[in-house]
Amino acid sequence: MILEKIPHIKHLQSNNFFLLAGPCAIEGEEMALRIAERIVKITDTLAIPYVFKGSFKKANRSRLDSFTGIGDEKALKILQKVSQTFQVPTITDIHEVKDAQMAAQYVDILQIPAFLVRQTDLVVAAARTGKAVNLKKGQFMSPESMKYAVQKVLESGNEQVCITDRGTMFGYQDMIVDFRGIPTMRAYAPVVLDITHSLQQPNQSSGVTGGRPEMIETIARAGVVNHVDGIFIETHFDPTHAKSDGANMLHLDLLEGLLSRLVTIRKTINAF
Repeated sequence: MILEKIPHIKHLQSNNFFLLAGPCAIEGEEMALRIAERIVKITDTLAIPYVFKGSFKKANRSRLDSFTGIGDEKALKILQKVSQTFQVPTITDIHEVKDAQMAAQYVDILQIPAFLVRQTDLVVAAARTGKAVNLKKGQFMSPESMKYAVQKVLESGNEQVCITDRGTMFGYQDMIVDFRGIPTMRAYAPVVLDITHSLQQPNQSSGVTGGRPEMIETIARAGVVNHVDGIFIETHFDPTHAKSDGANMLHLDLLEGLLSRLVTIRKTINAF
């Protein structure tokens, strides 16, 4: 299966992974273009197929006063401008059925959040737009159960689908990645590893999600060694002041070094 906007690993002569990366949320045009420009330069140099990621709104928030967005259409137009400026596909998550058609006018890939991946109407609405669909594995779901989410997309007449693992709940306030699930889910669709969300520490008493960004490289290396098709990283030039998920985000200055090492690892294991 080869996706139009998310290259399958078999489609890449270099057998490299692809990258979904960008800020958690679109905070404004200048920040989005600044982050995209930097990542495009890095991925062009390293020959990594790249998709710019940014949420046009954040519906899943711990507290009512948490940042949710700058306005739906405004944020979606920024995503469109990123795509047009740098000639890269874009991805954003949707939360309601009505979001599917709206977002599909501006982006190339629709992402179903982990908490919503069992919502049949939402998955089908995304699939019927004809856009590629990225299904986040629910934190509460087994790898095997993702087969049925994939089938919903396929049976809606859309073969452009992939699965993203973003960790599994481990107690109330921690996440783990079960790498045994990668080969299982790759039997259903290409698999992406969401490195930064896998390191979240949700449900903190403060109402603000925590994280362990110091473990980003550890999880990333393990994913690349275990043949994930793509990796997902949220990054920002100032994570401390990012308006969403700053606690588990990678500083943009660290991205090039990390990706360089991951490319070396992938090339090494491909030699065996």
